[in-house]
Amino acid sequence: MSNTLEAAPSHIKLAVDLIMLLEQHELPPEQVLAALDIVKSDYQQKLENCDTAKK
Repeated sequence: MSNTLEAAPSHIKLAVDLIMLLEQHELPPEQVLAALDIVKSDYQQKLENCDTAKK
């Protein structure tokens, strides 16, 4: 990791790691985007459940 990336916020580091992982699998961009839609939806639901539990 470069010095710039080491100093980056954790969400940036995670994004870079995910991009590298996805590129290693050489998947079609359409499949990656479809999978990311599912992941985003799942994590949005988890966030909503977390917010609801705090109320």
